[in-house]
Amino acid sequence: MGFKDEDKKSGESSEEPTGQGLSRKNSHSSLSGLSDEDEDEDKKIEIGPMIALKEQLEKDKDDESLRRWKEQLLGSVDLEEVGETPDPVVKILTLTIRSPDREDMVLTIPENGKSTSKGPWFTLKEGSKYTLVFTFRVTNNIVSGLRYSNTVWKTGIKVYSRKEMLGTYSPQAEPYNHVMFEESTPSGMLVRGSYSVKSKFVDDDNKCYLENNYTFDIRKNWL
Repeated sequence: MGFKDEDKKSGESSEEPTGQGLSRKNSHSSLSGLSDEDEDEDKKIEIGPMIALKEQLEKDKDDESLRRWKEQLLGSVDLEEVGETPDPVVKILTLTIRSPDREDMVLTIPENGKSTSKGPWFTLKEGSKYTLVFTFRVTNNIVSGLRYSNTVWKTGIKVYSRKEMLGTYSPQAEPYNHVMFEESTPSGMLVRGSYSVKSKFVDDDNKCYLENNYTFDIRKNWL
């Protein structure tokens, strides 16, 4: 989706990541340009063992100076969303497509990433501007270096690929919203038709929280 911004640098976003509270150092992938998708899958990033956030919060709780430092560092953490296990839980809830030409389209993302619709998940108008907004929840532990990748094919030919760093997020009850930068659909008779998409959300450990596979159409007009 987008087709005109393929050369944009990874990590570019229309707004700063809203997550707070780093308990682990960012790996190289979260501080520099992202490699190709195949390299992401082949390389396992080693950043040391994870520790349950509850254990981190309770450790050295009698040390006043250390306790204050942790409160400052992890001040946004919702203790009700902290678990006993070290693995973060990230659930991608909705995809909203914003365009100045029409009302927002809010799409619920299936938990297994597979659309139940036999037809296209949505339709975009050719030559239109749009912005993607992802809504997601983080619970149990801090997720480090969450990033999004998206690859689009038309009649079996890859026509577009992009990646974007979303950021590092602390557990909280309220969902996060991440707004991507504005993109445009191409126009013309040759670009109209059906497209297939594979998108993924992974973290610095290359743990995949969602692989979303779907189709969409580009048409002359909005439906």
